[in-house]
Amino acid sequence: MTGLGATNRNVQQLKKLLGRRSERHATRQFVIEGPVLSTEAVRAGWICLAQYVPEGSGVKVEGAGPVNELAAGVLERVASTQSPQAPLTLAKMRDHDVVAVLAAASFIVVLDRVGDPGNVGTILRSAEAAGAEAIVLTPGSVDVFNPKVLRSSAGAVFHVPVLVATLEEVADSGFELAGTSSHEFPDRTVVAHTEADLTRRLAIVMGNEAAGLPDEWNDHDGPIDTWLTIRHRGRSESLNVAMAATIIVFEAARQRAEYQPGSDPG
Repeated sequence: MTGLGATNRNVQQLKKLLGRRSERHATRQFVIEGPVLSTEAVRAGWICLAQYVPEGSGVKVEGAGPVNELAAGVLERVASTQSPQAPLTLAKMRDHDVVAVLAAASFIVVLDRVGDPGNVGTILRSAEAAGAEAIVLTPGSVDVFNPKVLRSSAGAVFHVPVLVATLEEVADSGFELAGTSSHEFPDRTVVAHTEADLTRRLAIVMGNEAAGLPDEWNDHDGPIDTWLTIRHRGRSESLNVAMAATIIVFEAARQRAEYQPGSDPG
């Protein structure tokens, strides 16, 4: 039996799903690359529809769907990496009830128009490790099912709900919004992240890589309730957004682990 060629309809669909956000969301399907991420998806209960492997390789991830064999060289032509690993697993997106997830959470991370897939994946990984109960991407952010986001998240994307919502929707859910600021601005009271109270019902908001959160937002205008900064030395004016998010979410995790309800966190 000959494996599927590059012109096969299903193989072409895999390539479209890997390359086009619009195709992923129109079909509510995406592609997971490699055995590690495919196994994580299965363990987390995601629905996997099929897996594609090189002909004769014997590669298979239990629970990742029926195995389809690809002709020689097809995996390399379809996958998004230079040295791809099988399988390519076709999976279904999950539909989250945004209102219900936000209502049930007490600690979330919000990415406002963050556009780099590597940064988003890294923040997902850090947030999940720090105990965040949901990640919110505002409209204009990169697609969470982008192949590079999936890889950079190291499987975290399969274990914590990722929502698309506005900052207004987050605020309306009763969260205190803590935004990050690397500079002093007029009418913006900035507190070191280690000195702020991060034990409340908290949404940590990280801004776009180049622009950050809007300069015109301050103590009086905009949705941010508390402004956080990471004090640092040296010539660098600011940290990479993924680095900054990691530092802040683990400080929040530390405070929240030590805080006992009914005590005075201050």
